[in-house]
Amino acid sequence: MKVVILAGGRGTRLAEETSVRPKPLVEIGDKPILWHIMSIYAHYGFIDFIVCAGYKGYQIKEYFANMVLHHSDVTVDLGRNVVHYHQRDTPDWRVSIVDTGLDTQTGGRLKRIGRYLTPGEPFCMTYGDGVANVDVAKEMAFHRAHGLKATMCAVAPPARFGAVAIEDDRVSTFVEKPTNGNQRINGGFFILEPEVLDLVDGDDTIWERQPLERLAAEGQLAAYSHDGFWQPMDTLRERMQLEDMWNSGRAPWKVWA
Repeated sequence: MKVVILAGGRGTRLAEETSVRPKPLVEIGDKPILWHIMSIYAHYGFIDFIVCAGYKGYQIKEYFANMVLHHSDVTVDLGRNVVHYHQRDTPDWRVSIVDTGLDTQTGGRLKRIGRYLTPGEPFCMTYGDGVANVDVAKEMAFHRAHGLKATMCAVAPPARFGAVAIEDDRVSTFVEKPTNGNQRINGGFFILEPEVLDLVDGDDTIWERQPLERLAAEGQLAAYSHDGFWQPMDTLRERMQLEDMWNSGRAPWKVWA
């Protein structure tokens, strides 16, 4: 089953990093966030990926073309023109990197990779800048059980500021980062039937607008509620939060061994 990852945007809110590389290649620890996202899916047996590239997409192609080099110790024998790889630690993924245009919108990027999908088979889709400990296998079972055209992972948004309760001019409780379990947002990690691409008119179609709105209006959009960890990487602050979690050994999205 295919996993489609939207990785073509400019990432302007993370300009400190994205001026020189696409946001999906911004690293958490010593690996790009794209690698982290793919590792989540691979843990559940989904290893056939389609990466929708755009802005600086050639760098994504170069990363995967040289993945063994990136992830291994090497000895370069210049006299014999031979490279020896030591302790190779590369996954058994199949990755198609597709140029979906520089300014194409999210729906348009999906439309452009339609020819790479397997006819009649659902596929996973998510954004190339967010991680979560979503059980994708359970979500797939949920999708099949409901029999709808699309399933969205609905998450509680992480709070940005601390919350206080005040009684008689005194703070009675303080919660640093509360979550509102009653309010949910689009967390990515979709499961989609191929016919949803018929709802995309062209490159200017934004997936999160007309296609999703129409699916919801027609009762064809299921919500898979995820109460666990979910975090986008839209800003430098969020990137540093994820980096701190990874370096401390407390990365909730690391579901793989």
